[in-house]
Amino acid sequence: MLPSFENCYRAATEKDARFDGWIYCGVTSTGIYCRPSCPARTPKAKNLQFYPSAAAAQSAGFRACKRCRPDAVPGSPEWDQRADLVGRAMRLIADGLIDREGVTGLAARLGYSERHLNRQLVESVGAGPLAIARANRAQTARTLLEMTELPITDVASAAGFASVRQFNATIREVFAETPRELRRRAKPPQSDRTGVELRLPFREPLDLTRMFEFLAARAIPGVESGDSNGDIGYTRSVALPHGPAVVALSPSDEFVRARFMLADLRDLGTAVERVRRLLDLDADPTAADAALARDPALRKSVIARPGMRVPGCVSTEELAMRAVLGQQVSVKAATTAAARISERFGDRLKSTIESITTLFPSAATVAELDPADLPMPRKRAAALVALARSLAEGGIRLDGGWDRDEAHASLVAIPGIGTWTADYIAMRALRDPDAFLPSDLGVRRGLEAIGLASTPAEALMAAERWRPYRAYALQHLWALAADPLEPEIAAKPKIAEKLGRKK
Repeated sequence: MLPSFENCYRAATEKDARFDGWIYCGVTSTGIYCRPSCPARTPKAKNLQFYPSAAAAQSAGFRACKRCRPDAVPGSPEWDQRADLVGRAMRLIADGLIDREGVTGLAARLGYSERHLNRQLVESVGAGPLAIARANRAQTARTLLEMTELPITDVASAAGFASVRQFNATIREVFAETPRELRRRAKPPQSDRTGVELRLPFREPLDLTRMFEFLAARAIPGVESGDSNGDIGYTRSVALPHGPAVVALSPSDEFVRARFMLADLRDLGTAVERVRRLLDLDADPTAADAALARDPALRKSVIARPGMRVPGCVSTEELAMRAVLGQQVSVKAATTAAARISERFGDRLKSTIESITTLFPSAATVAELDPADLPMPRKRAAALVALARSLAEGGIRLDGGWDRDEAHASLVAIPGIGTWTADYIAMRALRDPDAFLPSDLGVRRGLEAIGLASTPAEALMAAERWRPYRAYALQHLWALAADPLEPEIAAKPKIAEKLGRKK
């Protein structure tokens, strides 16, 4: 929901970048819409209207500002925070469901009528599902026009447009320029039909090194490779709706460099969204850090490690099965088991990257396996196969459109799956920013490192003051369990000052 007009206008007057992606400023005197931090002179209040989404501003007849590019900001973190119908719908639209199944498929996936879904989205987001999907397609198209040398027809297809005519009309309406004019002003890096290089924006600060370290420590040989210090921070195979792909990610001060090697360009938008969720790029780190820093127990960690994000995933099915593999074993043991399963049952992949050769096996593949053939205790193997069968048959859906409480209840109902696994899946697959693992060994050690009691019951009590960012607090506890703090804190006095108190 939008803040009050006064707060929105204050954000625009102060050029506050923290509100970029949260609110959009429509200027009635010019017919354009901007981000709050637009460097142009702030219009008079009587000439401003505020919208909760780019789609709402476009639906109201505004075109995107050429100076601040309001459509290119990170997405709103609200859609991960909200567990209601609107939040679930926005996550599915971002994943490209409307392009694949239409509004009818979206409504069916959510269990509501198209009319009710449209009404709820218009009330909360300012636009219906088709307008939101159209805005997403337009932004994908602009990104491809400005960052790649793909032919115009390929850009239209990759962005999800049904025809080049529709693509041209939308670009002219949203950006007041033709596709060729947009491209003429940019200097795109070299790309080809199989390798598309993009720059993914995020809200600062972002601790990308720790994110890549987390992913590298859990990388399955053949499926993933990770190096937190190299040019390529993380590379992996991905199963997408129209075919397999390989994604290579590397760090940068201002954006994440991403190269997408796709079997089908139509999957680009979905691939970008899944990478953004993997790295939690749409989060609001300032809000999370400020909330956690109010607790003296976590304040030092927040000062030492600003911008920690919650690792997500590129496949919810894969993440869920790997969570079962990780039950009551070390990270190394879980990764070894996942590697054996992938090597034996995963599909081989043609890739130009030597270290990426395999796709993690699908839920449908694992569902057909005999638990006795899996390299793990029989009870855990049976739980893995049962989970895979439920995922393959649709008994459990872990996409962004499923109710989180219902998903949790369905998971723990499977024999052999406990609350740790369900909570871990909620955090990484369902993107719940308030998920917490009170019985996790790393959490217990982190609590002990800051002098707090560490039994599961006491951990839950301590975590109450970290709501609604308990998943972010958990990242600090994992870091506290492994790394000392004092040398890092001494090097970051400015961060302490930003959080309200000088070191």
